[in-house]
Amino acid sequence: MARHVVLGKGAVGSTLAHQLVGQGEQVLVVSRSGGPGRGDVEHLALDVTDGAALARAVVGADVVYHCANPRYDRWVTDWPPLLAGALDAAAATGAVLVVAGNLYGYATHGEVMTETSPLDATDSKGAVRAAMWREAERRHRRGEVRATEVRAADYLGPLADSQAHAGPRFLDPLLAGKVVRTLVAVDQPHSWTYLPDFARALVAAGATPEAWGSAWHVPTAEPLTFREVAGRFAAAAGAPEPRVRQLPTAVLRAVGLVAPVVREVLAVGDHFARPFVMSTEASQRVLGTSATPWPTVVAETLAARAAVPAAV
Repeated sequence: MARHVVLGKGAVGSTLAHQLVGQGEQVLVVSRSGGPGRGDVEHLALDVTDGAALARAVVGADVVYHCANPRYDRWVTDWPPLLAGALDAAAATGAVLVVAGNLYGYATHGEVMTETSPLDATDSKGAVRAAMWREAERRHRRGEVRATEVRAADYLGPLADSQAHAGPRFLDPLLAGKVVRTLVAVDQPHSWTYLPDFARALVAAGATPEAWGSAWHVPTAEPLTFREVAGRFAAAAGAPEPRVRQLPTAVLRAVGLVAPVVREVLAVGDHFARPFVMSTEASQRVLGTSATPWPTVVAETLAARAAVPAAV
């Protein structure tokens, strides 16, 4: 039985912990608040930015998964020290470090993104994500740590939280037959990553030496527009034809003056205003995982809503 340490207990960390426990693995979840949780998951309250303390806590770990996710408007300030702590702990203990990443670092939107697309984003959130991977890659190439990054598109699925564009704030009004009001454009092709697929790719990356030292995309089903996603969920649930409306930009700009998260969403509006599609062929070959088909994604997500929410 391998020992796995998951940093962060948000949507990604919780999905990953559940999956690992289901495979019979030993799991420790590290977060600021700690436990309690449910099931065979150990919890520890710890500041991940304290690399020395984290190293003591994860001694004996085979893989450390960095899934800690700061609030959207605090990426630039909070994410680099979180990664630094994880890198220091992995270097001190010899554990493989798997970073849960995203697509923000790519400079070119509108074209299909691959793992070799340039990490030249100029907005603050994209720039910080690119810099984080470059630091992990630098330390890997110097032999200080074994590191890899697994990049997902906007996620959806069971345990998706309020940060997810296709999470509860999308599904709740949709399934109630109400107007779905979004902060983003709704009619451009967009890649969407299913949370269980994200978890499977993270596990595979940690167990695949050929994956270390490089970044990989989560195997993800075909892109759909926001409106098409709404249509699939409404049809499967027997809900009325979806009514999806983007809030006017002028209104969002006014709200952004007092709401930092809204202001940050507006800053990366091109993720939805233009095609935002990634290729996953290379990662499927290396990681050996595949994407869950859309009908299963929709069915499992709806089934999870009817069940008692699971915690770790």
